[in-house]
Amino acid sequence: MQSSAPPPHGFSKPPSEPNTDQIKQNLLKKGVYPTPKIIHTLRKKHLQKSLRKSKNQTPSLTPSQQQTLDEESHFQTLKAEYRTFTKAIKSRSKDNNNSMIGKPWERLERTGLRELADSSNEYNGEKLKSEKLRELSDILEVEREKLRWILDDDIEFEEGWFKERETWVPPKRSEAEAIRFLIDRLSDKELSIRDWKFVKVMKHSDLQFTEHQLLKIVQGLGDKGQWRNALSVVEWVYNTKEHMHFKSRFVYTKVLAVLGKARRPHEALRIFNIMRGDRHIYPDMAAYHSVAVTLGQAGLLKELLNVMECMKQKPSKKVKNMPRKNWDPVLQPDVVVFNAVLNACVPSRQWKAVSWVFEQLRYSGLKPNGASYGLAMEVMLKCGKYDLVHEYFEKMKRSGEAPKALTFKVLVKAFWEEGNVNEAVRAVRIMEQRGVVGAACVYYELACCLCNNGRWQEAMLEIKKLKKLRRAKPLEVAFTGMILTCMDGGYIDDCESIFESSKKHCVPDIGIINAMLKVYGRNDLFLKAKTLFEDTKRANVDSTIRQNNNGDNGSSVNPDAYTYSAMLEASASALQWEYFEYVYKEMVLSGYQLDQNKHAYLLVEASRAGKWNLLEHAFDTILEAGEIPHPSFFTEMVCQSTVQDNYERAVQIVNAIAHAPFQISENQWIDLFEENRERINSTSLERLLSALNERVLSKEPSVLNLSSSLQSLCESSKIQDSPNSTKSCELVSDGYNGGFEADGSINYSQILSGFRNHGWNDDNDNDDDEDEDSEDDDEMSSFKDDDSKKSQPSASEILEAWKESREKDEIFVSF
Repeated sequence: MQSSAPPPHGFSKPPSEPNTDQIKQNLLKKGVYPTPKIIHTLRKKHLQKSLRKSKNQTPSLTPSQQQTLDEESHFQTLKAEYRTFTKAIKSRSKDNNNSMIGKPWERLERTGLRELADSSNEYNGEKLKSEKLRELSDILEVEREKLRWILDDDIEFEEGWFKERETWVPPKRSEAEAIRFLIDRLSDKELSIRDWKFVKVMKHSDLQFTEHQLLKIVQGLGDKGQWRNALSVVEWVYNTKEHMHFKSRFVYTKVLAVLGKARRPHEALRIFNIMRGDRHIYPDMAAYHSVAVTLGQAGLLKELLNVMECMKQKPSKKVKNMPRKNWDPVLQPDVVVFNAVLNACVPSRQWKAVSWVFEQLRYSGLKPNGASYGLAMEVMLKCGKYDLVHEYFEKMKRSGEAPKALTFKVLVKAFWEEGNVNEAVRAVRIMEQRGVVGAACVYYELACCLCNNGRWQEAMLEIKKLKKLRRAKPLEVAFTGMILTCMDGGYIDDCESIFESSKKHCVPDIGIINAMLKVYGRNDLFLKAKTLFEDTKRANVDSTIRQNNNGDNGSSVNPDAYTYSAMLEASASALQWEYFEYVYKEMVLSGYQLDQNKHAYLLVEASRAGKWNLLEHAFDTILEAGEIPHPSFFTEMVCQSTVQDNYERAVQIVNAIAHAPFQISENQWIDLFEENRERINSTSLERLLSALNERVLSKEPSVLNLSSSLQSLCESSKIQDSPNSTKSCELVSDGYNGGFEADGSINYSQILSGFRNHGWNDDNDNDDDEDEDSEDDDEMSSFKDDDSKKSQPSASEILEAWKESREKDEIFVSF
């Protein structure tokens, strides 16, 4: 351990530190903006220059001066060793009365060192006992998973960093390694700018966050899809005191590009407005293009027009760092911006804005390019203006712009929707004759057009051309679209032909199989759908067994949520409720859940067909997941509980409806009970009304509407069940013709027999029968009430029962 001694008298002084403020002033006078990188470079050059001058002025040392310098250095070394030794002795002593053993310049014996080491088990500095530290270490080791946020390592250790009897010093990373470290750490976690871990990672990166470094960091985070972290990094850096006044326009422009790639138009607009509020980062044409393209892709036409108007005007005086001299950052829109406006007109279907855009181009002296005409054609296609599509295509040819493949795609789509299939084929052939390199989307559109019109053999020829081109999507997607377009066109046999032909070109994936299940389900082909579904499952099981035995990683078709949903639709349309229950159980055991927003009606129909247990399982599963079931689930559960005479559960469901974020009107309740008239009679409605009146219910609109609807239905049923109306109706039924013969004569015997048959003769017998019926009803109601009191199994219990039955059966017996 050595310490540098002060130079003897007469030696030259070390070079003085350069004045940073003077450097900044000199740069500003010369018209150069003083960035941290420029200042650091100039300071370094100044120090090197001063060092060279000092070396040239320093005289050579004489032998006496060299001896004096060596003695001084040796003395400083001994002084530092003595201080270190005395400090160690004082920290290990128990009390202040202990005296020092030995001499500072002599080595201590091992016994003396052992006595000093064993004399104290406490660290007096922080008063922590060693046994307590060991206990804490054991706790942290056991609870490692729970306390991972405490044990989070922020430094990557590599081999060779620790050596025996040496103080560990973390090696300094290079700039590229530090940037990679920061990007990896931020990509692993979703950290906000207010999170202390985010600040910790930023500070441990050891970066100066210059403009060049920030560009690389934002680009790396953008490539990994971490646009939120990119925004947080820029915001955190430019909020610090060191970088607050050194914001870079290029960094913000890169952020706009990252947000555009991530399809985040509102965040991009916010960053653009921040740039407009500061003169140092005021948007240039590159930033203008970036935000315009992002807003155009999102279809935000109104916001894009506002941006154009703002860029045409001079900035307000509220802009930060406004210079004293004249500053005019006004930017006029160019072809790229106007094309973005056309692109925004596509989703919003503003076809009248197309003519305005071309007028503005002509007024500004700009010439539309091929993209301008192509986007105009796409807007007209989206709005159904097919004549204008062809008109803009002709204008494009007259202007001298060469049509591209995407232009012919729009043209083929227009001919398809017009019904001119031959013209669509002719357009593609013209494209090939002109030497335009066709894109895969052109041949895909033409193939779908041909399939939709029953010409699937010609479509297969287009698929062969498509295979030779570079594709953004796999070939299976093309066959899936062709099958669905055949179904839309009503050519079911062609769907099967395309499915068989696809096996020659590729291995059918789950998308093709789902499309075929959809075709079979919507055309009452349940047996074919069932066969395809079971073959898919069997192939998946065989592939899994093969992979486990042979280690083969071959492709396998795994049924997904769409597969089960399509099969459930096919089973429900064919009224195969037993197979419907089997498919639903398989779907749940495979880890999928039915989308209640799209297929809630399937479980409702299954419940009406007797499979109410499936609805209850889905209802409980959705509640356990913290979601709100579909309103039809609640209403069907009320009807099902009423049918089973389980009025307590019906009241519970009604109370749950009161807390749901939707309302059911009185007319909807009445329509519901009218639809279920075959299952729910007037007696059940009266009992449900009495059960609701006996309980304390919420005063929500849905509950009040239910009570009022039940009252109106019960009152109307009482009027219909009155003695005169009921018995007169019964006389008309059972083939009774009112006592009149075919020739118009009166048949008195038929009238009297009708009175006797309907109980109008013997009142005592009728009373006895009513008493017996009431007793039977009381027994049945008490029996049903006892059953209703039994606890309902939860969704997890039902799932375990299904698993056990599946393991016992092993093979499903087809229905």
